[in-house]
Amino acid sequence: MSSSSSKWFWGIFLSLVFIGLIFVGISFLFFASVIKQESTEYYSTGTGDKIGLVEINDVIINSESVVGQIKRFREDKSIKAIILRINSPGGGVAASQEIYEEVKYTRDHGKLVVVSMGSIAASGGYYIACGSNFIVANPGTLTGSIGVIAQFISIKDLADKLGIEETTIKSGELKDSGDPFRKMNEKDKEYFQEVVNNTFGQFIDVVAKERKINKDSLLQYATGRVFTGLQAKEIGLIDSIGTFEDAIRITAKLAGIEGEPRIIKEHRRYSIFERLIGTSVDDITGIKQKLFNEPILQYRFKPSE
Repeated sequence: MSSSSSKWFWGIFLSLVFIGLIFVGISFLFFASVIKQESTEYYSTGTGDKIGLVEINDVIINSESVVGQIKRFREDKSIKAIILRINSPGGGVAASQEIYEEVKYTRDHGKLVVVSMGSIAASGGYYIACGSNFIVANPGTLTGSIGVIAQFISIKDLADKLGIEETTIKSGELKDSGDPFRKMNEKDKEYFQEVVNNTFGQFIDVVAKERKINKDSLLQYATGRVFTGLQAKEIGLIDSIGTFEDAIRITAKLAGIEGEPRIIKEHRRYSIFERLIGTSVDDITGIKQKLFNEPILQYRFKPSE
């Protein structure tokens, strides 16, 4: 093969490889985005009006999915009420606040929202519940945990042993507060304590207002501890003791639904790509968020602490 022919061959070959990579990339994005469509499936076979079911499970890292579901159910005139099923220890402060605001907005604009608590609906999970019209918990549900937590890890000693050095150029003495490559000093601690206290005050204000509990009385329970459903009922943190099925009956009664209501929830369609890899794109990004993007400020119950 001549030098000229060889150049033409490799030029065409590399061009085809480049085009192939672009095609694979576009195909990946297409298959990954197909699943963004949502459909509904029936949870029960009742013949009455519809009740939308939104579920909050696991640690709350982001709010987009839940907020979107609540908004769609609110705007759907065929859905008479929403049940928010919470089984979560809480999570990020901002994410919890965003979901709470959407629940509150839905309630204030005339669509009934009832919360049904599962095994646990603590801290950020409880914060969200406060935006609803009515809260139902099992006798053994763990709820409450009114408080804020911020945790920082220091790897300075390990870095020193490994000979790892970090050079930081900063505009102010607090700009690198929380840096794992240096130990936290007293000014750092005071700084973050002020932030935590302010965020805690926001939590207290919401609970006191929504549950109509005197703030001074509430503070004696807002130590970060959890309560059983029965204890929470006595304090006034919830409205009723009952199961998920009880929550359905309560919701139907409050919404004026005759007969057995139809409970519907959004059902996610999986793409071909997700079927091939055996998991969803959201699950993959969720793992990444939990590992690398976990919020510093959290309304979260941490039993190991």
